[in-house]
Formats: sequence, structure tokens, C-alpha cells
Amino acid sequence: MEVAKKRRLKFEMRGNLSILMGLIALCVFFSIASDKFLTTNNLVNMLLQVSNVGIVAIGGMFVILTGGIDLSAGSMTALLGLLMAGFCVDNGFAVPIAILLGFVIGIGLGFINGLSVTRLRLSAFIVTLAMQSMLRGLSNVYSMGTTIYGMPKSFNIVGGGMVFGIPFPVILLIALFIIAHFVLSKTVFGHQVYAVGGNREAAYLAGINVKRVELTTYLIAGGLTAVAALVLTGRLAAALPTAAEGLEFSAISAIVIGGGSLSGGKGNMMGTFIGVLIIGVLNKGLN
Repeated sequence: MEVAKKRRLKFEMRGNLSILMGLIALCVFFSIASDKFLTTNNLVNMLLQVSNVGIVAIGGMFVILTGGIDLSAGSMTALLGLLMAGFCVDNGFAVPIAILLGFVIGIGLGFINGLSVTRLRLSAFIVTLAMQSMLRGLSNVYSMGTTIYGMPKSFNIVGGGMVFGIPFPVILLIALFIIAHFVLSKTVFGHQVYAVGGNREAAYLAGINVKRVELTTYLIAGGLTAVAALVLTGRLAAALPTAAEGLEFSAISAIVIGGGSLSGGKGNMMGTFIGVLIIGVLNKGLN
């Protein structure tokens, strides 16, 4: 197992280097095309714009490594943002209570996704696609198609705050990637995630609780979607029922660009982070 692990890490390092070279090439091209591209303000703003994609991609990476997929992240982000904002504005809840309830609901929705896949043995694609449609509908029903705004200033700190001149979402994004990288590379759970995605039957025979590992990845994805909802809503200082449309596909694209395999068992957080940066560089550079 140790030999296989070393081979996988070596292969991933080579892949990350190739993706990094592509990112550097894009940066060089756009810096030649525009003298404003490599400015500090532009680069920080780029990281701010992809912070939601990156946060959702972290949770999506855990799911994809087990061979699953989550297509409901965008709709879930919109609904959770509306609920947390609504709890503050319409129900008068304190900001910490509203945020806590949003996280609980996010994890609960992830639990429904995971339970449907692991216990009901439904296709992850079908389950999360159905969840995507239902949550987008619930977003419109809950908000009656209108924007919710007027949250307390403390609600917007996570999405709109600054720390030493750096947007808080950027710091949060980098911190979450570091934590996720540690979990996947240094913990027993991380090794189990790779084992389940690499060969489910072999993982089961090795004594790994495959269903529990899969379910946990969906819980992680749901919790991180709540983080993305808080960041997006705080940055906009408003919650919209149409927010985060296509967010899940941007996150999945970042994972695949970063070397992740939709069949499971391949990929790492470093590659995913580079994939998120490539999407940010392309969007910003083309603009």
C-alpha cells in the first residue's frame, strides 16, 4: 500500500507541475496582452471572484474522489444564502443563529444526497440533478422571486470584510484548501476516500465502511456549500434566487482541469486549486 501511495503521489506531482506550467503560460500571455493584468489589485480581485468556485470545488473534490458527483451545489448555494439572509431580515434572528441554521440545513441537504446514493442506491448524477431543480424552485418560492437585502453589517463580514488589505474570502479560500489537502493526504479518512474511489470492492474487503465514507463526503460538500453561500451573500450584501447559476459546473471544471477523474480515485487539492486559478485567469484575462 505504501508503494502504491508513493507512486500515486509521484504521478500527481508530475500532473500538478504540468497544470502549473499551463497556468504560468496563461499569465504570461495575458500580462503581455494587458499591462493591468499582473497588478496586485487585479490578482486579488481575481481570487475574490473565484472564491465561491474554489470553496465548492473543495467539497466537490471529496465527492468526486469516491466516484460520485454533486450537481446541486449552485442551487444549494442560492437557497442557503436566501435562508440565512431571510432568517436575519424577516425573522429577526441574531446573525450567529442565522448562520448556524444555514450550516445545519446545508449539511442536512448533503445528508439527503448522500443517503439517497448510499442507502437507496440511486445514481449520484440523477439524485443531485433532481436536487438541483428542487432547490432552485424552493429558492424562488421562499423569496417569491425577489432579492433579500438589509442584513446587519456583521452578516457581510465573511464575504465583504478585509484583513490587512486582503479580502477575507481569499484568506478563507486558501485556508480551506490547506485544511482539505491535509485531510486527504495525512489522515486515515483521506486515504479511505482514495481507496473507495480507486476500487470500491477492494476497499470493502480491506475493512473500510464504504457507505459511511461516501456519506461523509456529501456532508462535507453540503457544509462547504453553506460557506460558499455565506461568502457570496456577504460579498453582494444581498441574496438572490438566481444566484450561483452554473457554479457547480465551474467547480467540476476546476477539478477536472486540476487532474481529477470523474470515475474517482484520482486528483488532489493542489491540482484543484491550480484548476480554480486557471478558471479565474481565463475569465479575468478574456475580460
